[in-house]
Amino acid sequence: MSSLVTPSSTEPILELKGLCKAFGQLRAVDGVDFRVARGSLTGLIGPNGAGKTTTFDLIAGAQKKDSGRILFQGQAIDTLAPHAIFRRGLARTFQVPRPFANMTVLENVLLAPTGQLGERFDANWWAIGRVRAQERQQQERARGVLEWCALSDKAALLAGQLSGGQQKLLELARVLMIDPAMILLDEPAAGVNPSLLETLMERVQMLHQRGITFLLIEHNMDLVMRVCERVLVMAQGRVLAEGSPREIQDNPLVLDAYLGPSA
Repeated sequence: MSSLVTPSSTEPILELKGLCKAFGQLRAVDGVDFRVARGSLTGLIGPNGAGKTTTFDLIAGAQKKDSGRILFQGQAIDTLAPHAIFRRGLARTFQVPRPFANMTVLENVLLAPTGQLGERFDANWWAIGRVRAQERQQQERARGVLEWCALSDKAALLAGQLSGGQQKLLELARVLMIDPAMILLDEPAAGVNPSLLETLMERVQMLHQRGITFLLIEHNMDLVMRVCERVLVMAQGRVLAEGSPREIQDNPLVLDAYLGPSA
């Protein structure tokens, strides 16, 4: 897996400003401020309980903020429902994949596109020809995406029959059906064998080189340091440090957060 050196824009595609979320007395996200540059591949790291997943939940609309702002492509999205954020081109994968286990791999991918004509009941009467033509186009596109994600031979299998790594590739295939501008990638290495992880990260790097922005949570530090251009570090609900992989590796505050002051 080669390192990425493709430069990204300095223009932010995602901005978090004073973002806060508490659960009772626990301030899981406590005044988080950061920007993700358009076209970048940025890592979000930190010890367990740092607030990383809650931050992803807030960005994707799965949790509602207590205060602060979330801007995507210059527009506020912090009051939108998850499906509305998804339609704007901000997609998310999960640490534990969530496919529809009793549907086929192909059917899972075909569910992703939004605004399909066939979703309207009346269109199946007055525009049946257009509905069928669109369905054929989506089928062709879905099979192409599955082939690109190395899953074409799994199209007819039930999604629940896939391995953990294959399910993560399926999640990537699903989000690619909407041509996202940015993908939140949640622990891609978790539970994935090295061979499939190699395949997954090769696809991520190729998408990044095409201009898709990635923000990824990952505990595999070797992976983060090799593929990310920029790294954000969270601890106790706050951003502790930000910089290049080398700067983060040498930052004593980061070492303290992971290993304790004695390190």
